[in-house]
Amino acid sequence: MLTRITIVGSGPGGYVAAIRAAQQGARVTVVEEAEVGGTCLNWGCIPTKTLIASTDALMMARHAADFGVELSGEVTYNLQKIRERRDKVVSTQVKGIRALFKSWGVDLIPGRGSLISEDVVRAVRKDGTTQDIRSDRIIIATGSRPAAIPGLPFDGHTILSSNDAVLMHDVPSSILIVGAGVIGCEFAFLYRSLGSSVTVVETLPRALSAEDEDISALIEKEIKKAKIKLITGARIENLKGTAEGVAAVLSNGQEVQAAKALVSIGRALNTEGLRLEDAGLAAGKRGEIPVNDRMETAVPGIYAIGDVTGIMMLAHVASRQGIVAAENALGGSERMDYAAVPAGIFTRPEIGSVGLREHQAREKGTKINIGTFPYRALGKAHAMGEIAGIVKVIADAGTDRVLGVHICGARAADLVHEGALAVTMGATAKQLGAMIHAHPTLTEGIMEAAEAVHGSAIHLPREGK
Repeated sequence: MLTRITIVGSGPGGYVAAIRAAQQGARVTVVEEAEVGGTCLNWGCIPTKTLIASTDALMMARHAADFGVELSGEVTYNLQKIRERRDKVVSTQVKGIRALFKSWGVDLIPGRGSLISEDVVRAVRKDGTTQDIRSDRIIIATGSRPAAIPGLPFDGHTILSSNDAVLMHDVPSSILIVGAGVIGCEFAFLYRSLGSSVTVVETLPRALSAEDEDISALIEKEIKKAKIKLITGARIENLKGTAEGVAAVLSNGQEVQAAKALVSIGRALNTEGLRLEDAGLAAGKRGEIPVNDRMETAVPGIYAIGDVTGIMMLAHVASRQGIVAAENALGGSERMDYAAVPAGIFTRPEIGSVGLREHQAREKGTKINIGTFPYRALGKAHAMGEIAGIVKVIADAGTDRVLGVHICGARAADLVHEGALAVTMGATAKQLGAMIHAHPTLTEGIMEAAEAVHGSAIHLPREGK
């Protein structure tokens, strides 16, 4: 008899779980309120990176003369065509997921899903009709949404969420970005590339505070070079609409006026309306659904994955959690390991990180050795015209095992996966440095940083000389 699995949500966690469960022979039903792909595909990862790709092309064109390429006329952009390209990329990916569902026999039911009991999911369609789906296993993958400032709701015109910003209806003359996290910093560079005057306000002492301090310091220099105004250590005391746009009063007494405001203060978890209590579940203080490393909830047969668990809000983590949940729902014994999760931030330049940051290692009391290597010492970086950057390798002082790799520079989000493999496999800094790297490449920076852990990087000058 086929195991019946119902998945609520089809983001990067839900749709991956659906396909894996179908591959394992389950009868799979997915309930999705909006569109397959979730936030990542429709409002986050893919559309934002498509927009950023357009601004990257714009910046390259503006600096074409540096490469001996002469362009006639003014280099500018067509916002409508940028938006059309974004929509085409998203549409292609959506069609791809729907085709995969069809290929693997996954049933997709449009509607808002909720739990009627521990083995029944109800789908409520837009027209109000309902369908109850009885299941042997349930996987909750309802994701998250942009969090708003209390008392100041998004209006889609002047006070923007990241979802609103992705629509890119226009390019404001000026914009206030509340929050210097991943979303805030990515949009800061994007809007600045398109000509907006950008001010970013962050309550914490530094931008991208979750990253290694050396990485944050470098990106703050690039923020300054881009003529983006960054105000740290201050919070928004009051934000209101004006005839000209918005006006904000900060806790440090400063006032900021702008045509629009983008609020990027985090994500709210989508557990409202799920009727968790009807299935014997209870959400945590942040609205999260608690799970163990097998992605099991407190109720046997019910799993939760992705942002709604509140563990790590990354699309690729959700996908892996989806595989773990699907495998275990069908009798497997998979477990999640978060020690080597790579992450990419698509600022200018990019950031890639995996494993422990320096401050995290020191907080744990781990004795470490550190090696760093600048992009400007790489021949490929000069050839590309991308010399701003650094590679940092953190190794255990006792075992030499690589604990973390952090990169800020061109293609960092791609390069960091070599570090992820090193952390996953328990490689040592010596092993990483001894691996032959092709020349000329940016990956040589990882090799040199690993060698620098022991003071043996070839292309670094002798200390004190």
